[in-house]
This record gives sequence, C-alpha cells and structure tokens, in this order.
Amino acid sequence: MSVKVCVGYRTIPLSLKAANDFVTSHHRHNKKTAGHKFSLGVLKENELVGVAICGRPVARALDNGATLEILRVCIKDPAPRNACSYLYARCEKVWRAMGGEKIITYTLETEPGSSLKAVNWKVMGQTTKRSPKNRWNTRRADHSGYKEKREEQVADSFIKNRWEKLLIEEPLRVFNNGSENLAQ
Repeated sequence: MSVKVCVGYRTIPLSLKAANDFVTSHHRHNKKTAGHKFSLGVLKENELVGVAICGRPVARALDNGATLEILRVCIKDPAPRNACSYLYARCEKVWRAMGGEKIITYTLETEPGSSLKAVNWKVMGQTTKRSPKNRWNTRRADHSGYKEKREEQVADSFIKNRWEKLLIEEPLRVFNNGSENLAQ
C-alpha cells in the first residue's frame, strides 16, 4: 500500500452504537446506519476525531460476499489533516486481512473525492436521481418487511458517484447464495 502512515493517529475498533452516535452528532448529510460488519475510529491525541462504518453493499447486485461497502465516513470539524484518507486506508487493510476482494463507497456528485483519490480509488459508476416514492423501499406494500414511512436521508435525493478499489488482480472466489465456488 502506498499510503504513508499519518503520525499521531491511532485506529480503534468501535461498536455500531458508538460509531452511529458519532455520525448522528457530526455528519453533514447522513444519518446512522442499520447494521455493519465492523466500524473503526481514529484517535488523535486520545480524542475520537473520525469514524468509518463498513458493511454489506446496500445494492443487492453488488452484494457477492467478497465486496465491502464503506457506508459512512465521518470526521469532526475542523477536519484533521488526512484523517479521512487514513480511515479509508484502514478499512481497506482490515477488509484485505479478512479475505475481501473489492471495496466500494459512494460520495455525493458535488463532492470531489480527494480522500479517495489519495488512496487510489476510482469512480466506477453513478446512481440515478430517484423520486421520493422510489427511494430504497423495494418491497411490496403487502410484504411483512414493508415500511410505509422510511426515515428520509438528505443524501437520498442526490446523484452519487460509486468509488471502487479492487484488492486483488483477479477474483479467486465467487460467493452467491451462500455457496463458495473456486474460479477456474
């Protein structure tokens, strides 16, 4: 990995509750997440200055068991230098150690993605703008998991860029429907 270690930062594991509490207090446009695989915090001088919440990809088509989505990255204002890039690099390191093959995240179309560019991520796609009635409720009204009123997120009404980074050159495993198949 070509990212230099940021002197003065320390990475700590966080519970989802602790990470969500930080996001609720400090994120500009997103609210807490419903679940995670793991969450990390970054300390500077023993103060929590940022968090990352990582989980399964929200888009079902991208959820193959070997792909991780960084659901939230949140840094306190004023943002410590390189703290956001540091968190992306740490999430990548953890996912690589867990055998992950790909990592993705989304930013608003209006955000430059400087922290992602710094750790060699690439824009690989873009979402479309959704009308309020078509925002993230894919269940029929008669389905037991249907929610008539989903909690709105400000970011739901914006176009987003999908950033990706492959962690291995050629995927070795394919996970579909809980089974593992070795690629030939």
